[in-house]
Amino acid sequence: MGVLTGLPVVHIDHIHWQAGWVELSPAEKTRLCHEVEARDAWMFEGGHSKTWETRWARADMVIWLDRPVGLRFWRILRRSLRWHGQARPDLPEGCPERFGRETLPFWHYVWATRTKGRDNILRLLTTASPEKSVMHLQTDSQIAAFLAGFAK
Repeated sequence: MGVLTGLPVVHIDHIHWQAGWVELSPAEKTRLCHEVEARDAWMFEGGHSKTWETRWARADMVIWLDRPVGLRFWRILRRSLRWHGQARPDLPEGCPERFGRETLPFWHYVWATRTKGRDNILRLLTTASPEKSVMHLQTDSQIAAFLAGFAK
């Protein structure tokens, strides 16, 4: 999306993790998210729900890719196998993609947030003022049509 829009993209994993899969403290993650949202232009990929409201207040558009949990699991598995042992572009250096027992907490997180996280996002979106652009994309065809609008 950054290439299509010209906006700088910030991935939450670059804020969440340090080299060696060391997780930053919640306070530090919040501080870094606030630094990003204070910039003139940005596209933020990912969560850290503690900053959703302040991020939402500064955003012109919210794009929610609301995909079924089974599809999310399949894509995580495919991504994990594809990048195993390497750092993905959306991860900080020193965080090679892992697969195995050490990733079970992440799989649990994805499963646990399938309802609670979704409900929280829906609740936040219901507070949207009319000037906010909200894109709730649930299918490949919706995503493709949205992206086609940015084609040069």
